[in-house]
Amino acid sequence: MTKNELPEKVRVSVGSAIVLGLTGGRLDAAPTTIYMLTYYAGKCSANCGFCPQAKTSSSRADMLSRVTWPAFPTEEVLSKIAQAAEKKTTRRVCIQALNYPTVFDDVIALAREIRSRSKVPLSVSCHPIDRKQIEQLKQEGVDRISIALDAATKEIFDRVKGASIQSPYTWKKQRKALEDAVEVLGRGCVSTHLIVGLGETEREMTETIQWCVDSGVYPGLFAFTPILGTALENHPQPHIKTYRRVQIARYLIIHGKTRYENMEFSVDGRLVDFGVSKEELKHAIKTGSPFLTSGCPGCNRPYYNEKPSGPLYNYPRPLMPDDLNEVERQLEI
Repeated sequence: MTKNELPEKVRVSVGSAIVLGLTGGRLDAAPTTIYMLTYYAGKCSANCGFCPQAKTSSSRADMLSRVTWPAFPTEEVLSKIAQAAEKKTTRRVCIQALNYPTVFDDVIALAREIRSRSKVPLSVSCHPIDRKQIEQLKQEGVDRISIALDAATKEIFDRVKGASIQSPYTWKKQRKALEDAVEVLGRGCVSTHLIVGLGETEREMTETIQWCVDSGVYPGLFAFTPILGTALENHPQPHIKTYRRVQIARYLIIHGKTRYENMEFSVDGRLVDFGVSKEELKHAIKTGSPFLTSGCPGCNRPYYNEKPSGPLYNYPRPLMPDDLNEVERQLEI
């Protein structure tokens, strides 16, 4: 394949494939973004301990988190995306990328072809890239870039996706790439992923959320999900109460209601005061908004971290009264 030539295949999340009509199936909650994943015959050159695509993982090659990503002919997928964009049955397309030698060429080719066929908003989620590459993506019509920090601290980062696990990423370069992306695309147009449950305290996660917001980076929360065949397959998911507290802290910070410095934590790093009045806290909870999937505009990422039977860490749709009652029980309020 020559440089920037369209790859023959691309992976599509099974939910997105159903929405596009590429495969059959029933959906409890339809994804509002079409999620694509670059196709590569091997595994990723990185080795993130939680990822089925890691180079030493024995997980299935069509898995990412707990979602399957079947491969389809690229031309068929792009045609279906153009139709979905015209019918307004999708709000966004997200190209997610493994790390392999020609991945940037594949991403550029996919972005260029999608943009030539429709004006659907376009995100790219990828490994750290340099400023010139970020500018190239912007020129091809990509309006948002996501570069995952995943970990809340440098020490955890190194342990789960850095040198300690034979992976190429570093905490410093990851944060620098996010800052460069903000300079190119603007504040609020760059996202990162933060995984709750990798061993951090609620204090550490909240401090990193504050750094993201101060830096113009939009933080999306994920709950750690153990996947068979990964290095962290036996690591437990976070307690739902912990995840709910971090969700509330994130919501209040990104909406400018409070700051990390105004919050209080126990000696073991647990959130005990969000730095807002009880009335404001109750109002935030009653909206249900803190508990929705957090990501790019139009991203609801159904059941990426959880089974439909629950518990739901991230809700892919507005919460119903019974959902809010369940959240309040989880928070013990």
